[in-house]
Amino acid sequence: MKIPQLVAHRGHAARYPENTLPAIESALNAGACYVEVDIQLTADGVPVLFHDDEMQRITGQSQRITQLNAAQLSDYTACEASRFGDKFSGTPIPTLAELLTLLRAWPGRRAFIEIKEESTLLFGTEFVVEKIMQQLTPLGVQCIPISYEVAALEAARMLGAECIGWVAAKWDETSHQTANQLVPDYLFTNYTRLPDNPDDIWRGPWQWALYEVTDPAMALTLAAKDIALIETMAIEAMLTDPTLQARACHGA
Repeated sequence: MKIPQLVAHRGHAARYPENTLPAIESALNAGACYVEVDIQLTADGVPVLFHDDEMQRITGQSQRITQLNAAQLSDYTACEASRFGDKFSGTPIPTLAELLTLLRAWPGRRAFIEIKEESTLLFGTEFVVEKIMQQLTPLGVQCIPISYEVAALEAARMLGAECIGWVAAKWDETSHQTANQLVPDYLFTNYTRLPDNPDDIWRGPWQWALYEVTDPAMALTLAAKDIALIETMAIEAMLTDPTLQARACHGA
């Protein structure tokens, strides 16, 4: 039986506010071999962990994170009150630098660092990627830049990224050609886009990573189609499955 490894999507986001240090640390403690986070740039060029440009969903306040300086983020809390009430009130929006400090204590784990298009469109792809790679480079292969944007991944390679991951938004021939030209180390897409026939799945030197899966049986069905990585927000619940637990990571 083929057993996938699990990627904690935005950390342990089923039980903690997404893209926060408590969510990520919980995922690592649960046995996640990989975590995935999203990076936006603040107005003064500081990479921070945040998925949306608009902050309402996470902070409950209407503002754009790309329009604030890093120092202003202390006025906002990544509490996701709509999901958790006041349970996580005061949880800060972390910087990429703070995440990397955490990861240094877990050298056997890896992180996918998604470069968000809202920031690259606003500040320019080269500027954003350079700001991010300045911090990622010292950790080498432990941190893997990923993006929907091919230009961002090409820039990351130029700046020394040892591995990259491309996120395919569509399953069509144009995307297939892009994958073959880019030759990423990891290829991401939503599992619902995957064709039923395993022979129709694009093959290459990459490892497939599929999101968003919260059912262990589905994860094992996908693994049987040579899917190496399964991305999930429910990392702890998924690892209660004894088969998936066999590929969990333990220790630092």
